[in-house]
Amino acid sequence: MDTNTAVMENMESNNPKKTFWEAVKDFFGKDLVQYIFKRVLMFIPTIFLVSILTFFVIQLPPGDFVSSHISSMLTSGEMVSEAEAQAMREDYGLDKPFVVQYVKWVKDIIWTPTDSSYYRINHSHHNWKYSFSYGQNVWTVIAERLGITVGITAIIMVFQYAVSIPIAIYSATHQYSVGDYIFSVIGFLGAAIPNFILAIVLMYLSYKWTGDPNLGLELKSGVGPFLKSLIIPLIVIGTSGTCGIIRSVRAQMLDEIGRQYTLTARAKGVKESKIIMKYCFRAAINPTVSGLGGILSSLFSGSTVTALVLNLQLQGPQLLKALQTQDMYLAGAIVMVQAILVVVGILLSDIALAFLDPRIRYSGGSR
Repeated sequence: MDTNTAVMENMESNNPKKTFWEAVKDFFGKDLVQYIFKRVLMFIPTIFLVSILTFFVIQLPPGDFVSSHISSMLTSGEMVSEAEAQAMREDYGLDKPFVVQYVKWVKDIIWTPTDSSYYRINHSHHNWKYSFSYGQNVWTVIAERLGITVGITAIIMVFQYAVSIPIAIYSATHQYSVGDYIFSVIGFLGAAIPNFILAIVLMYLSYKWTGDPNLGLELKSGVGPFLKSLIIPLIVIGTSGTCGIIRSVRAQMLDEIGRQYTLTARAKGVKESKIIMKYCFRAAINPTVSGLGGILSSLFSGSTVTALVLNLQLQGPQLLKALQTQDMYLAGAIVMVQAILVVVGILLSDIALAFLDPRIRYSGGSR
């Protein structure tokens, strides 16, 4: 009897009358709380290292925001003297050494005193500094697009899994069938075509058929117009990830279906649907679940070009503009928010992985 067969029998005999919600309660009542607490403590050094790298990399290009601003002013015909440029750097705090700028940035984010001018104006103890390019408080700039970015990302993730997993299960259980070949071809095309090319094609077709290229997101026009404006971004951004999930889950499913424990289950008279969904799929989904954090990161910032083409008011174009103008506080804050979301996504994927796979324990040993 191999390991998978033993696991399957253990899953059957452990508590066959336990309901799903009882299993969830039992799972969260064990060592998971302690594990989450340890991981949250690990967030602090992780985010700290990310902040150092972010602040350092942003300042690697020659010059600073003042240099970029002066270049744009010279292009428009305005002249700026060296004394004026130095005064601007002093106003923005760019004349200080890198370490001094970083320490002040982190210190003000963690806690800004009550007697500071920032607190008197904004009534907040967390000062994310001033966005040079937008002329506003950094957190005000981020907050304008953070909610819609996270919301669109969540919708796209649900779309990817809702579409890819049923297709992957069908392809694995109907290997080399006509449907399997069709989905494989569509998958390869979706992975091969660049997102921005697909976006342009879909915008052209939308304009050709409806007279509307479907640019941007209709956030204030009601649910119907919003869902209509979401169709092209959903297809374009979700396609590449969907194809990757299909290939991964299909390959894992085929591997699990060919293992000895599935033959043993069939010999014992277990229903085929139960073998596929309870055992094969449960083991095959593990690599995909463990990659949730990476998927979140790629959706959050990896669709910048597509967002520019489709005129989407997401965080990606905002980060690109901050990097182009060397708006270091805005770029640093966006990357920090992204890092926090990715770390949280990895934690959630680990929890989901432990719930799906009974062989995983957080406190060590075996179940």
